[in-house]
Amino acid sequence: MFFFDPMYLVFALPAVLLGLWAQMKMRSSFNRYAKVGNRSGMTGATAARRLLDAQGLFNVPVEEYRGFLSDHYDPRRKALRLSQDVYRNSSIAAVGIAAHEAGHAIQDQQNYAALSLRTAVVPTAQIGSWLGPILFIIGLFIHPQLALVGLGLFALTSVFTLITLPVEFNASRRAKQLLVSHGILADDEMVGVNQVLDAAALTYVAAAAQSISTLMYYAFILMGVNRE
Repeated sequence: MFFFDPMYLVFALPAVLLGLWAQMKMRSSFNRYAKVGNRSGMTGATAARRLLDAQGLFNVPVEEYRGFLSDHYDPRRKALRLSQDVYRNSSIAAVGIAAHEAGHAIQDQQNYAALSLRTAVVPTAQIGSWLGPILFIIGLFIHPQLALVGLGLFALTSVFTLITLPVEFNASRRAKQLLVSHGILADDEMVGVNQVLDAAALTYVAAAAQSISTLMYYAFILMGVNRE
């Protein structure tokens, strides 16, 4: 029989609403400035290549990648991947996102501590995200200690989302500085970049809030089981 706990809404609803608003804001900002061409005429791929080469990162390829806003830097393969909308277009949004991802590559080159820590945590966080809830639910019926193990594994997911925040904020700050200092965008064009990257940053804040609120809900349930 399906049972819905109203207390879940108390913990999760604010974070879920924040997540929905952040996604809407991100799409709206991107769609708006994806239609505004930059005066340098550079595509996202060209801008990323210039910024990487300026830092001596000639060995980091800039690759086209499928998916909407699937842009990312892979620190394990040392590759920067841009979605088609960013790779091919010469919009303000495209070069802003490309510069952000180049910022991650520069972080990697400079051994930025938060990026190194996030990369190291990825495997355990991935395991914790799916195995943690399973062990937690089984533990509620079998033994509270197993539920506690599940809670601990899921907590790794929350840790990952928190570590992600300084990594993303720092990459955006680098991107904004580099776009101007390398003459890719003029100061007045940075208004669009600021809106796109700030909206993107909000999605990471929302992800952290959602993970932490779920963790708090699990802890609340476990405390009730232990009292019984």
